This record gives sequence, structure tokens and C-alpha cells, in this order.
Amino acid sequence: MSTAAVDSGSSVDPGSSGGTARRRRARSRDERSLGGSILLHGTLVVASLISIFPVVWLVLTSLKPRDGWLSTELKLFDDSSLDNYTRVLTETQFPSWLLNSVIIAGLTTVIGVFLASTTGYAISRFRFPGYRGVMWMLLITQMFPVAILIVPLYNLMAGLGLLNQIPGLVIAYMTVAVPFCAWMMKGYFDSIPREIDQAGMIDGLSPFGTFWRVILPLARPSIAVTAFYSFMTAWGEVAYATVFMTGEDTRTLAAGLQQFVGQHWSDWGLMTAAAVLIAVPAAVVFLLVQRNLVAGLTAGATKL
Repeated sequence: MSTAAVDSGSSVDPGSSGGTARRRRARSRDERSLGGSILLHGTLVVASLISIFPVVWLVLTSLKPRDGWLSTELKLFDDSSLDNYTRVLTETQFPSWLLNSVIIAGLTTVIGVFLASTTGYAISRFRFPGYRGVMWMLLITQMFPVAILIVPLYNLMAGLGLLNQIPGLVIAYMTVAVPFCAWMMKGYFDSIPREIDQAGMIDGLSPFGTFWRVILPLARPSIAVTAFYSFMTAWGEVAYATVFMTGEDTRTLAAGLQQFVGQHWSDWGLMTAAAVLIAVPAAVVFLLVQRNLVAGLTAGATKL
């Protein structure tokens, strides 16, 4: 019995020591050394400072008094003034540019989300004549840069009498946003089981009713991404806005900023103040949709 006890004890000890060693190795793989942690956090701090420096410089320059931007010194709230913001809002056509941009971005977002979601659902669920042609069209339209599309779109808008008109610029922006968003929405709809559509139809819903009342609520994260992409496409675009909107009363914010840059002189105080004001609506839209940007479709289907 003593021999057996010794044998059993000897067989337990190596196993227990091996398990302890494995646990230590597992912990050592998860834990970083002090030098590695310092290097990692130092790199993150440096990258963060580099990322926020342009924003800080922009805000500080906008808060300098008139002609104070000529100084190269960066001072935190030293002799700060809201004079540049007052001049932008009262001495320029910035309010008119802002109204035009809000209308154009809003229409592009609403119409773009509707067209992208319906198109994405149609090519995800149905097979119809010309299905492959539609798929290829959505892909091919993403191959051409803006510089190539400006001339044919300009000729088309001129023939339709849509130059210097808000609908013309909205249509131009949707040619950029809708194909990409429709392809993206198709990928989201492909992830939703078809049994959910069948369940809606069994309950007496039409195909559009199933899409509107059952599928679309599950696609809330993709709708948020589509809305954000459509809004940013129209909000910060310069090329189309500059070419299609040449009138004084039809300029958007992106095109209006060029008025602060002359051939021999640039008013950086007005430009930085206007840039800060332009960034505020974009930040607000991002905050409104950011909760759904990372949400998964599976979680939404489970909640249903």
C-alpha cells in the first residue's frame, strides 16, 4: 500500500506542477511587461496628440482677435475673442450657405436612404429580369472618380435646366451615395433570414409591408450607416457644389468657404471660424447615429 501511495503521489505531483506551469504561461501571454505597456501607451498618446492637433489649432485660430491669426504663437485662451464668429454670421452670407447645405444634405439623406434600402432589399430578395445588370451597374458606378463624372453630369443638368438648382445638386449627390449604400444595404439584408419575410407574409403582409414593418426595423444599424454616409457626401462635398451652384444665393458651405480665399490674401480668421461652425452639425449627426453604427443585425433579430 505504501508503494501504491508513493506511486499515486508521484503521479499527481507532476500533473499538478504541469497544470500550474500552464496557467502561469497562459497568464504570462495575457500580461504585458512594464516596458511593453509604457511603449504601447506612449505610442497611443503620441498618435492621439497628432490627431487632435489640427482640431486644436483650428479652434484656437478661430478664437484669436481680428488679424490675430497672423501670429504664429499658440496660446490657450489668451486674449480670445468671438469676433471671427460674429463676422462670419453677420458680415458674410454664411447663414444662406448653411440653409442651402442643410436642405441639400437633408434631401440627399432622406431620398438616399429610401432608394438605397428599397434597392438593396429588392436585389437581396427577388430575382427579376435584368438582375445581373443592376448588380453590375451598382459596382461599375463606383469605379469612376468625381473628376470624370463632372462633365457629363454638368451637360445633363444643363439640358434639364437644373444648374444652380437644389434638385440638380441633390441628384448629383445621389449618383455617388445611392449605388454604394444600396450595395451595402444588400449585404445587411442578406444576413437577415428569409424565414422572417415568410412569417410576415403568413400574417397577411404584402411584400412592401413585410419590408416596411418587419425587415426595415431589423436593419436599423445599416440605415444609420447609410444615413450618415449620405449626409456626409452632401455636407462636405466641394467639386459638384462649386461647378453646379455658381449663383450667390445657391452656394453651399463648402463652396462658400472659397470666398475667404483670394489670389493674394486669405482671411484665416473667418475661414477657421466657419470651419468650426460647419463641423458642429456633422458632429451632431454622428452622435445621433453612433449608437447604431456598431450594433449587429443578429441582436436586433433576437430582440424581435
